[in-house]
Amino acid sequence: MTDRSAFDTNVITMTRFVMEEGRRAKGTGEFTQLLNSLCTAVKAISTAVRKAGIANLYGIAGSTNVTGDQVKKLDILSNDLVINMLKSSFSTCVIVSEENKDAVIVEAEKRGKYIVCIDPLDGSSNIDCLVSIGTIFGIYRKVTPEEPSGKDALQPGRNLVAAGYALYGSATMLVLATSAGGVNCFMLDPAIGEFILVNRDVKIKKKGNIYSLNEGYAKYFDPAITEYLKKKKFPEDGSSPYGGRYIGSMVADVHRTLVYGGIFLYPANSKSPKGKLRLLYECNPMAFVIEKAGGIATTGHQAILDIVPEDIHQRVPVVLGSPDDVKEYLEIVKKHSAKSGHQEL
Repeated sequence: MTDRSAFDTNVITMTRFVMEEGRRAKGTGEFTQLLNSLCTAVKAISTAVRKAGIANLYGIAGSTNVTGDQVKKLDILSNDLVINMLKSSFSTCVIVSEENKDAVIVEAEKRGKYIVCIDPLDGSSNIDCLVSIGTIFGIYRKVTPEEPSGKDALQPGRNLVAAGYALYGSATMLVLATSAGGVNCFMLDPAIGEFILVNRDVKIKKKGNIYSLNEGYAKYFDPAITEYLKKKKFPEDGSSPYGGRYIGSMVADVHRTLVYGGIFLYPANSKSPKGKLRLLYECNPMAFVIEKAGGIATTGHQAILDIVPEDIHQRVPVVLGSPDDVKEYLEIVKKHSAKSGHQEL
């Protein structure tokens, strides 16, 4: 019997979507080349993640990366894939990766006008227990006429041309936010090997009912965090307490926050006074996505996207999510800052 199930003959793939956006913006097509190469790398990583156990790609490769995380074999594979694909797109000049101490400067004959900051495999400490992991990326234009260098990547998040992440979960999803548009979600269809548009112009809820942070560090929390959590667990207005959800993989935690609303926190504490997550390839791209979806992303004293980076591996505190939830947190921070006499940054 013939299969007469519906088959969309006019699918909007990510390539098509970006080409249409580029045509409207009268672009050169270089951005489409870049995203196409990034998509290829994400598809390859997705396949590698799926068969990591079979191919013996999990486990520790015997070294640590520049930020101190133990490097897994899959991290190295993902990093090599991403860098090689981006170089061969002829659209990048500088690549900043979590896995490389210094910025990667693309060979002169392969250079383009874009700078890419990327965490090739975020949450990789979760590989062995099959928890969702992902890839995070931020794309800037080169703004100086000089020879490309790591300094070209030290731009505030407001300068991002596009940013997003891939989530390798029960399916592979790519979430893309662009400076000209909103946030759009693409699902990898393994049957045709393409990312298909599934959610257009995604908006975060004004207020959620989930908080997400590692409460194992409660001993080191600032008083503002402790008070905020108490309000979520023991509401004084008679409302229901918030649910607590924490995966420990930033892509998964932020994606859930985008879809369901609520608040994600990785604040500074007495043990990590500068925070733990990296600005260029974790916080900025996620802050860009959340703000484009109508949310807020802050350190507690300053919008994440307003920070002028000083180092390519700089760490910052981050709190992001639904606008009402983040505003409530900021009010508590403001109250505690006034008490202790701290000036707002």
